[in-house]
Amino acid sequence: MRKPSVIFMNRVYAPSRGASGRVLRDLARGFIREGWQVTVITTGKKPGMELDGAVRVLRVKSAGKPKNAIAYAWIWLKMFIVALRQGAPHLLITQSDPPLLAVAGQVVARFKKCRHIHWCHDVYPDLFPALGAKFPKFIMRFMKSRTLSALKAADKVVTIGRCMAKHLTNQGLESSKITMIPNWPDLELTQGDGGAAVSKSHKGLPPEKVWFEGAKPFDEQIKDGPKFRVLYAGNIGLAHPIETILAAAEVLNTDNPEIEFVFVGDGPRFDEISKRRGHGGLDNIRLLPYQPIERLRQIMESGDVHLISMKDDAAGLLVPCKLYSAFAAQRPCVFVGPSHCEAAHIIEEYKAGYVTAQGDVDALVAQIKNYRFNSDDWFAAQKGAAAAGEVFVPSAAIDAWVDRAWSVIKNEVPRPDEASKKAAPKADESTQEKSKPHVEAA
Repeated sequence: MRKPSVIFMNRVYAPSRGASGRVLRDLARGFIREGWQVTVITTGKKPGMELDGAVRVLRVKSAGKPKNAIAYAWIWLKMFIVALRQGAPHLLITQSDPPLLAVAGQVVARFKKCRHIHWCHDVYPDLFPALGAKFPKFIMRFMKSRTLSALKAADKVVTIGRCMAKHLTNQGLESSKITMIPNWPDLELTQGDGGAAVSKSHKGLPPEKVWFEGAKPFDEQIKDGPKFRVLYAGNIGLAHPIETILAAAEVLNTDNPEIEFVFVGDGPRFDEISKRRGHGGLDNIRLLPYQPIERLRQIMESGDVHLISMKDDAAGLLVPCKLYSAFAAQRPCVFVGPSHCEAAHIIEEYKAGYVTAQGDVDALVAQIKNYRFNSDDWFAAQKGAAAAGEVFVPSAAIDAWVDRAWSVIKNEVPRPDEASKKAAPKADESTQEKSKPHVEAA
């Protein structure tokens, strides 16, 4: 019997930077372990085919981050053509980069007569205004209409947040089409020691109380004794405003110089932070480039508090992946953004940190100082983050994804264990494990 096959389409695939490419790599390998044939259509500096283990990777040429809509459209077209040239898979899974990739998936699935799942990381074109991208109204209406038509034609739409599922249903997509499966942290944060040798008796303590073996890069940066570190790790994109954070840094630079703000990564706003740091004499701000993956856990655990920022008008249109990394590192989160979105709901549900609005500098300063000086509040939030970290794990999300994929193609290819399940005697209900489902339907 022919193996089940799947084609993924996304502009980014590891080792290229980008959260969607990272989780795609993890998921592609998860499908391989389930016995699927996996092909990924993505971009690279050079076109061609390569192997990532057993994953077949087809790259179209793209020079880094596209600079404008035309560049994105050109990538969209090249990926679309490559998909049409492939043999018919059982399942096609499109992601959100480049925008409107769901539309390409609809056409490919129709020609190949295969099933189609759209994995919605960002809701386009609705997100364009929040990113500062302006299109004429008639073009926006056309893009929204075509996207909604493609989502309605898909066999399933997987969102990464409940707020995103709600937004799509409000746009006219049937709730029965939607499944919510959250994203997950880097595997390096959940497996092994990630390069940081930490005593088990010290697990959960803030870094100012624990010195990591092999953490020389951080030791070299620390001057005048240990600091209370407010960490922003990851992309600083157009949907992640920093004005409130920098204003809080200015206040604390004078009042509490022992509190430092560390930004790790890159993005459109990184240069802006550097300029503000220099012009304002903000010695409490440190900027670090992307670090090697083997230092990831060290970096994430070096923060006493993790910062996450999001524009108000991006609520329901994206979910910051930084949240899950902070939970994996068992660190409290301070979310600067709308209270009616997935990130805020999770933080409040697990009591894993604090939510404050964009522009409320006083509240942000007060909460950072509270975590700095009130150990009871810090440890209470740390306990909540650790509890959330045990729920949002890669294995649970990947298993949920594989289950969803099998259910979509079940009429074409039966799952290997289905026959054995039918033949096996029914288990006593008293012995069956009852656990909270990881997958939620809208």
